[in-house]
Amino acid sequence: MRIDPRPLPAVLPFLGELPPLLTRLYAARGVQSEAELDKSLARLIPYQQLKGIDAAVDLLVTALEQRQRILIVGDFDADGATASTVGTLGLRLLGAAHVDYLVPNRFEYGYGLTPEIVAVALQREPQLLITVDNGISSVEGVAAAKAAGLKVLVTDHHLPGDELPAADAIVNPNQPGCGFPSKALAGVGVIFYVLMALRARLRSLGWYDNSPQPNIGELLDLVALGSVADVVPLDANNRILVHQGLERIRAGRARPGIKAILEVAKRDHARITSTDLGFILGPRLNAAGRLDDMSLGIECLLTTDVAAAREMAAQLDGMNQDRKSIEQGMQREALAQLKDLPVESMPYGLCLFDPEWHQGVIGILASRMKERYFRPTIAFADAGDGLLKGSGRSVQGFHIRDALAVVASQHPNLITKYGGHAMAAGLTLPEANFPLFAEAFDAEVRRQLREEDLTGRLLSDGTLAVEEFHLELARALRHAGPWGQHFPEPLFHGVFQLVEQRVVGERHLKVVLKSECGSVKLDGIAFGVDREVWPNPTVRWVELAYKLDVNEFRGNETVQLMIAHIEPR
Repeated sequence: MRIDPRPLPAVLPFLGELPPLLTRLYAARGVQSEAELDKSLARLIPYQQLKGIDAAVDLLVTALEQRQRILIVGDFDADGATASTVGTLGLRLLGAAHVDYLVPNRFEYGYGLTPEIVAVALQREPQLLITVDNGISSVEGVAAAKAAGLKVLVTDHHLPGDELPAADAIVNPNQPGCGFPSKALAGVGVIFYVLMALRARLRSLGWYDNSPQPNIGELLDLVALGSVADVVPLDANNRILVHQGLERIRAGRARPGIKAILEVAKRDHARITSTDLGFILGPRLNAAGRLDDMSLGIECLLTTDVAAAREMAAQLDGMNQDRKSIEQGMQREALAQLKDLPVESMPYGLCLFDPEWHQGVIGILASRMKERYFRPTIAFADAGDGLLKGSGRSVQGFHIRDALAVVASQHPNLITKYGGHAMAAGLTLPEANFPLFAEAFDAEVRRQLREEDLTGRLLSDGTLAVEEFHLELARALRHAGPWGQHFPEPLFHGVFQLVEQRVVGERHLKVVLKSECGSVKLDGIAFGVDREVWPNPTVRWVELAYKLDVNEFRGNETVQLMIAHIEPR
């Protein structure tokens, strides 16, 4: 692992009367003006800039006026669950008479609006079908819905294929010809924007002349959760949405389901950060879609019954524990596949498969292997009928969805279908094609990346002076975000004296450190260390990459280093 300095602009921007450290941190993350730090809702990019938004609102106004039956078709991850919830609650809030949702079970129907899921949807007798967090690639599914006489509104954020579905309206910032400046909206962000536009149209039509205007800001806790859990880049626009949602949660105004998940995870809602959305709430919500049916997660978010929310949150927590156990077993099996392979012989693009692997957990496995070996990784599971499903995770500088497009074009009929983003993608292929695909994927990674790109690199915001290890700075950093994808939490590095070391849990290393000059004593924790290396009583000095954090224990707050990387010095 290499620790490199995070690049800074030649001239630091003026960002108001901020401390120099915060100015440097923001500048290193591309902030160029003080206005970009304004996280008020008034700074959101106007919905009018989304292509297709007027046609979408036309459909929705007609549906509301005619009291049509609306069915939302979502995805089975946290973004899809929150988007389904936001769509359902938001439309009800704005006056829709009949709104329901349907989420395909990943093990029966796979991803998106397929013709098969349209057949299931028709049993509900909808008149308007709305996709959230999917649909941009559902050419056949939309055609099936249209053939059945339904109106179809596609709301999505994924990259489109060569052909767009023939929907009545499409809202997707990544569709061709859309001038919306932020291409990073999550699926939940897109449907929230549609609701903003619908409310504005209804207001202009006089719907609220004699009644209070609905407050769709009540849904921002869900928007924040889905955006962070889907790991979309936190550009200025997304940071506004996430910040506003976090403020609702911290103030105790979150949905009962979100409160209940935080309770079962033993997290104080008043102290929650964007990191908690991604690592505490997101996995518990995702567990339902990974192991069973995401409907449980959506019902937990929809309910206003506190007792019911707590019961469902407990079920989600149990599923997450099961997911962890399954994942750990799969990791051991994946490592066994690679243990006899010298690093110099390892493929640049890793493709892993075991017929017993769980289809809902392969994405996490790919992520873990990518983090361990620093190379694009795709893990595959048996999908039945002679097919494999793969889930891939990438490294910086390698667009994995585009790489799959290259492989598909060079090897027709090798891949059945694929889709995704720069950093994550999914695909289906015949099991017989796996060896050839693995070879072709490795060749494409080798074409784009060099050996030095596969060594692993951490970008550091520099070293902290002794006088900077204090609570005020740790608190300021915690709330200076929200931090997330493409707007990473500040990471520092330095050399420390190792005073104490012990393992807690199964693989977490608790340490007591002294600053290099020996004048400051600090607590630190490193999660998931290699037990073959740590603890090591012979080590006296270590080099760390760490985050400055606040540890609360029995009402007392102290500075703690959250260690991202530790090695003997």
